[in-house]
Amino acid sequence: MLNRVRMDKWLWAARFFKTRALAGDSCDMGRIECNGQTAKASREVRVGDKLVVRHDGFSFEIEVLIVSENRGPGAVAQTMYVESEESKAKRQQVAEERKAMHEMDAHRPTKRDRRDINRMRGR
Repeated sequence: MLNRVRMDKWLWAARFFKTRALAGDSCDMGRIECNGQTAKASREVRVGDKLVVRHDGFSFEIEVLIVSENRGPGAVAQTMYVESEESKAKRQQVAEERKAMHEMDAHRPTKRDRRDINRMRGR
């Protein structure tokens, strides 16, 4: 059993990213923190490390439970870490806000809406 593995391999194996290259790029952009410090792709992950993963507008605050460099099924990947309750609540809130914003902008303006917009713009 491994006791440490590269950050990019672990993020890929835990299914945060589709490819190792994407995981490495995210590390290079400073979107991954390990124990409060920005993590490089080559940094080693150990059991008990606290990670902050920012991906697709969401932020995951997790603790590493299992270290593996092999990518398996999603159900197995979810057992490799535990997400904090605060992180889950924040992600849920952000998802609800995004959904509400999308619903507000979901329809095309009607002829009446376009006339109102033009009137507001002074046309």
